[in-house]
This record gives sequence, C-alpha cells and structure tokens, in this order.
Amino acid sequence: MSSSPIRYPAPTLDVCNVYFERVYDPTMHVVFVLDGEVDGETLREATIRLIGSDPYLRSRYAEVDGRPFWEEIPEERWKGAFVLVPAGEDEDRPLTTPPPPLDVRAGPQVRVSLYRRIEGDTVAVTCHHGFCDASGAITLARRVFAAYRGVMEDPDFSPAPTAPGDRGTGRVLALYPEEEQKRALAEEEPFIDRWRFPVERPGRGTPRVAHRTLAPERLGRAKAFGREHGATVNDVLLGAYFLALLKIRSDPSDRGAPRSVLTSADLRRQHPGIHGTDLSTNLSIAYEVTLLTGEETRLPEFVRRIAGITARRKAGSFGLASILFYERIMAGGLPALQAFFDGMVGRYLESGLKNPVFSNLGIFDPGHYLPVPGKNGTTLDLLDVQYLPCVCWPYGFLMTASTFRGRLTVMTAYEEGPYATATVERFLDYMSELLP
Repeated sequence: MSSSPIRYPAPTLDVCNVYFERVYDPTMHVVFVLDGEVDGETLREATIRLIGSDPYLRSRYAEVDGRPFWEEIPEERWKGAFVLVPAGEDEDRPLTTPPPPLDVRAGPQVRVSLYRRIEGDTVAVTCHHGFCDASGAITLARRVFAAYRGVMEDPDFSPAPTAPGDRGTGRVLALYPEEEQKRALAEEEPFIDRWRFPVERPGRGTPRVAHRTLAPERLGRAKAFGREHGATVNDVLLGAYFLALLKIRSDPSDRGAPRSVLTSADLRRQHPGIHGTDLSTNLSIAYEVTLLTGEETRLPEFVRRIAGITARRKAGSFGLASILFYERIMAGGLPALQAFFDGMVGRYLESGLKNPVFSNLGIFDPGHYLPVPGKNGTTLDLLDVQYLPCVCWPYGFLMTASTFRGRLTVMTAYEEGPYATATVERFLDYMSELLP
C-alpha cells in the first residue's frame, strides 16, 4: 500500500503567481553564455542532486480538498529536469526563442537546459513564477552552478539538505502593527488599467525574445543623468519606458490623460535578513506609477516626477498593502481567488486594456557563478548573463532591465502573431534612443 505524498502548504504569493498563468506564461529563464564546453554529465548529476536536497524543488503544485500545497514527487520524475540541446538546434546567442514552459503542476521546479555550441555552451536555468520571483530565479541559478562546481571538484559531493521553511510573507507582516496594516490598505489606490501595448489581434502565437544591450558608457551616462535630476537609474529607465510606449502607440487620446505602468520591488531589499539569501521564494510586489502625459513631455520631466513617486512609496510601509490585498483574497479560499482572476481576465478581454509592466533586476555579479569548470581541466568564463522574462500575450506587455559587466540589457518576451515583431523592435529602438 503506497504512502500518502509529503505536502507543504503553499503560501499566498505562490498560489497567486500560479494563477497568473491565465494572463501570461509564468515561466522564467536565467541564461548563461559561456566561452567553452561544460561537462554535461556532471551538470546533469548536479541538477538531480540539487533537486534531491530541496523539498520544494522536488515538488509539484497541487490542490487537495480545496487547499494549495507543494507536493513531493517520486525520484524517477526528477530526471526530466535536465535537457541537452545538441549543436545545430537553436543556435542563436543569446536565445531568440525561449525554452519551453515549465509545468508547475508536474514538477520538479527547476529545469536546466544545456545548449551545445561550437563557440561555447549556453546554459538556461528555468523555473516558474509560482515557485519564486525573478530574484529567486537568479538565486536558484547560483545554486545550480554551485552544485555543478561541487560535483566537478568531488564526485561524491551533494548540496546540503534544505529543511521545509517559511515561504510566506508572515515575517514581513509581523513588522507592522495592525493599525498600520489597516491604514496602508485603506490608503492604497486600486490598480486601474488605462492603456496597452499595441497588438495585432488577441489569442496565442509563437514565443519570441527581443532585446537591446547598451555599451557600458551608456549606463554611465544614464547614472549621471539620474543624479542631475535627483533620480536613480531605475527612475530613468521607467521614464524612457513611458515615453517609448507613448511613441509606439502614437495615440492622441494619451495626451493630457493619466497613464500608468506597473513596476516591481523586491522585499528582500526593503527588509534584509528576514528570509535567507539562498531561499527561492515569491517576495516581490508590484506598484503603479501614474503620470499625466503631455504632448511635449520630455525625459527630464518624467524622470523627476517618477523619482518623487518612488521616493514617497519607499518612505511609507512599502509593499504592505500589496501583500495584504492578496492575503485578504486568499482568506476566502481558492474559490475567492478563482473568482478574482475570473473578473480580472474578463475585464482585460472586454476592454482590451492592460497596463504595461517594467522590472529592473539590477546587476548580475559574475562572482556569484564563477569559477565555472569546463571539460578536460579548463576554466570557463561568462560572456553574458541574461534573464528571459515571462512571455506575454494580449493584452499584457513586460520589459525587464538587467546589467552584466557594465552592459545594460532591456528585454521583452512576447508572442509573435498577436504582437508584430516589427512593432516590438521599433519599441526597443525608441528605448535605446531615449536613454541618455
């Protein structure tokens, strides 16, 4: 008689990000471009051992008796977490077509794809937003490379076992008295979808990735421009994002009207030490930035306004209302969450409106992944690290920014067909032109 599977309660932000699959593909990829060949069998073994060390990695998302769980899966199903893509298939560097989606309901919660290339291998570490946010995905990739390095140095090496831990937001909420929680929720303005990226049609198409990478001196100019206007690089990027969206839409109704974008913040930065640095969880929140858009608005004016908005946000109980909003929905159980998403998706389809999203992931430190041992005693270098964001379909649009060795990359993932590739490329050209 088989024993019951081992289950761990799935916290609210995990469950909500599973259900966001109704709006976009929540799969994320951290991609590493190397200058040589890794040991594929060792990388495969390291991936399997890492999964075995972490009860959440070796789990699937499941709903049992109306409750959400992470449920451990049999060991024989772990082997699907490693994929070898031979040379000659998907030769683009970096990738222009993202790896396939990860099934959060099947598990495990990581997939490592090794793309063989004549000029050097590419490694993609894939996970699902229901399991962790972008910061958690980057942490997971660091753990994959640490496990690979450990097995290369000692064939008997295994990552230290991880005990089931606190994946929820309880520690963040505990920082705020009940009165402050009530005040934060009462003062928070509801999200209003006011516009969208132009689309050709609704429905699904072919996943694509598009990006622009700027030389280090461009990032230096953006930093100097931000300092001149009392802003951060993130504020400058948001300002350019706003203006590029206005140019690509070229819609007179936008002029003088409030328009909003969603942007994200990592609560690990706001509350350092609350959760372990090696924990891959969902600890990011979204907030709205709304501006009046004049016909002659220029980047300096937008950047100054955005800097004021973000400063006011961070001065208060930043992120608290966002957490409470979803926690209160989940207090009604899965039926309440399903009803919330039914309403949200219905509004998108009826109105055709969905505010664009921007997320700045910060700096990818090569020291978090190096050294990378190669075959035959070689040591490999990292030529690039990029984050492939969730693939959007109408009416969503998402852009991410990240920096590696001084080079700033802005990237989007979309479905060709519903979105015209020429329109996406023109938008990225506008972004590049608008940045200092």
